[in-house]
Order: sequence, then C-alpha cells, then structure tokens
Amino acid sequence: MRRLGTGIGWRPEIADAVERMPGVDWVEVVAENVCPGRLPESLQRLRARGVTVVPHGVSLGLGGAEPPDGGRLAGLAERAEALGSPLVTEHIAFVRGGGPLTASPRLEAGHLLPVPRTRDALDVLCANVHAAQAALPVPLAVENIAALLAWPAEEMTEGQFLYELADRTGVRLLIDVANLHTNHVNRGEDPAKALAELPVEAIAYVHVAGGFERDGVWHDSHAHPVPQPVLDILTDLASRVRPPGVLLERDENFPEPAELEREMAAIRTTLEPDHGIPRGAPVEAAPRAADAPSPGTPPQAADAPTPGTPPRATDGPPAVGGDPEADADSVASARQRLALAQTALLSALVAGTPVPEGFDRVRLGVQARALAGKRADVVAKVAPELPVILGAGYRPSFLAYAHMHPMGGGYRRDALEFVDSLLRSGRPADAAARRALREWWLDRSGPAPRPRRRTDRLSHAARRVLTRR
Repeated sequence: MRRLGTGIGWRPEIADAVERMPGVDWVEVVAENVCPGRLPESLQRLRARGVTVVPHGVSLGLGGAEPPDGGRLAGLAERAEALGSPLVTEHIAFVRGGGPLTASPRLEAGHLLPVPRTRDALDVLCANVHAAQAALPVPLAVENIAALLAWPAEEMTEGQFLYELADRTGVRLLIDVANLHTNHVNRGEDPAKALAELPVEAIAYVHVAGGFERDGVWHDSHAHPVPQPVLDILTDLASRVRPPGVLLERDENFPEPAELEREMAAIRTTLEPDHGIPRGAPVEAAPRAADAPSPGTPPQAADAPTPGTPPRATDGPPAVGGDPEADADSVASARQRLALAQTALLSALVAGTPVPEGFDRVRLGVQARALAGKRADVVAKVAPELPVILGAGYRPSFLAYAHMHPMGGGYRRDALEFVDSLLRSGRPADAAARRALREWWLDRSGPAPRPRRRTDRLSHAARRVLTRR
C-alpha cells in the first residue's frame, strides 16, 4: 500500500498557505469542486513539486438504495486521472432518497446521512462498492461518517460492519477518528472497541478534524480546532497500526497558517516513535487483544474470520445464496426495503413528514436543523450575491423556505427556486432589494418565472406518498 505521509485538505481559501506550509506530503481535494480540464493553478504547482493529490467524493451516495450513478462515477474517474491520484475516496453514507424504488419524488439531503448497520444495508453497500470499483481506474477507499442519530434495530457494531464490508469487497478504508469521537458522544459508542474490531490492514489513510459540542450533541464542523479526545483516538489507532497517511481536514473558519501548522505538528507528534510505531515502518497491524470480539461477526456466530487476517479481494458481488439469479433477486429486494426506510427518514428530515418508528424525535430534530443550516450555508457559497442583497434577512428567509421546500436537485437550482419563492410572495419588503433579486434571477433563469415550482410538487407529493406508508 502506498505511503502518503502527513497531509492537509486543500481548499481555495487556504491554497496559498498550503503551498507554503512545510512538511505537507499530500493534499486531498473535494472531487466535486474541481474541474478535470481546468485544475486550479495551486494544485498544478503542488503536483509539479511531487505532492500527491487525492480526490475525495461527497455526492456518490454509496450507502444509498440505488446503484451508484454512472455519470458521477465517470466524473470521479476523470478527476482521479487528471490529478494522477493513487486512489479515490468516498463515504459510507446515503445522500438522496425517493425515486422509482419508492414511487415517490426524489429528495436530496445535501449532506451525508448514516446507513443502518443491517444485513440489507450491507448487501446493498457491497454491491454498490463493487460497481464503483469496476468503474474507477484506481483503488477505492470508503470513509466512516459522523452521525447525529442512530437507526433502530441495528444488527452490527460499526467495527463489525466495516470489517465485513472490507472482507467481502476488498475495499480500503478511510478511517476518520473525529467521526469515531462524534459517534462516541452522540451514540455512546466506544472508539476503542470500534478500532479493535476494524481490519486495520485495510486502512488507506486517516482523517483528523475538529468540531464542537452543544446541548450534549457533538457537531463534526470541520471549522474548529482538533480537540484532545480526537488526538487520543489517533494515538490508540497508531498503537495498532502505522497508518499510510494522516490528513487534517478544515472546511470553514480558517485560522492563520501558523495555527494550521501547529495542528499538523500535533498530528505528527501523535505518530512519533514513542507511540510504538517507528517512522517508515511497514503497514502492519499490531496483534489484536486476545479477548477482542471476532471482527465482522455478530455474537454467537461460529464462522468469524481469523482476527488480524487481511480482508480478501473478490472479483464480483458476494454470494448470498450460491445461485447468481437468487443472489440478484436478494439484493434487489434489499434495495427496495432499504429505499423505503431511507426515504421515510429523509422525508421526515427535509419535508416534515412523520418521524419513522423507533427514531429519537429530539435527535431527529437536531439533524433536521443541521441539514437546513448546512443547506443555507452552501447556497450562500454557490450564490454569494444573495446574502449581500438580503443582508441579515438571508438566513431566516432561507430557513423558512427550506422548511417547506425539500431540495430535489443541486444547490444552484435551490438558489434559483429560493429567489423565485421570495419574488412570488412579494419579498423582501425593500423595493431596491427586490429589484436586485429579480435582476439576479433574470440573469440566471430567463425572462419570466416558471408557472409552478418543482419544489412545490416535491413537497406535496412527498407528504402524500410517505404519510401513507
């Protein structure tokens, strides 16, 4: 496995600082934010210096019920080739729901949502990972995500789920230690137990990031300093395996370059020889504790893989019952069950439909507000003129709009439909701001507002379909 070293997430806001920063062995870029034919000059200069660049996807939705979209996969492959990357990464998450499997409108989360740790979800995820592996020119690694809420009636721990995924597909793992900390605070999960159950030999690299706690909930913000508990989890991981790469993530609220350099130094210190793994050591796992649970196997199972055994690569989807046609039928049935469950949850989060049975209503409300807030933030980035025109009224106006209008497409369409909604209702009250909004809308959408907004149909149809389930 290729050793990457210590890196940092490349973002346009800190591009100059990253170029000047000492000791940066590699960088990671959000795949959807770069154009293969027009790479930012900063990335081109880094590549010319021999700095490895890894594209990190956020919109594929490998944990969703449907197979991964061919166009998104082709785009990810194109970026990997343009950047000369040794691998690409994505998330174990779902990001959209609805569609043909549920006979309901498509809904976009605008964020990464957790998949249930069930056999159905694992079968579908394995099939989706195999499809992605077949379409990509370089190896794929998938990341564990942070979660504000838990699915009811889960059948596996996070470590068991990841072990089986790696064992059945040969996929590499991107382990985010900040996400393990998030799940510790929000779901009561023990990071040490998760690390003990992981196939550490499959780790491609590690993410480290900051967040904040509010009202007993940890928010994985990527906009705050890395806290000591996250570094402690990295220390634990480093005692088990020397990770091929470790990367600092920061997406917003960027500090001075010196502060980023101090955080990078703290990460390097955590990986120093006094933690038992000398620099330059091969990627080998430390022996597992004798009393650790059998990785990837629920209690009482007798056929657990031997602890410490590297996951095996396979040439096709895992056998479910031995008969290819029966296996395909089994995965198809799992897709439909998963689609109904994920769409019901997503609709409750973004369209106000009833909370599915077994979910914590309070925690689901926290997640819904977080999704709406993130949606407002991203729209402000893709359409920066709107916060300028609306001033302090932008955020409350957008959150009120989002409450009644689930997102069914991308953020640029979302911005257009938000402005359309304001103009149709005669807002804002200030005539000059209203004229500026209309000019903005006309420049991007055409001579007249559409007769009926797609978000109206999405909202009403989602409520009709999902309240009947």
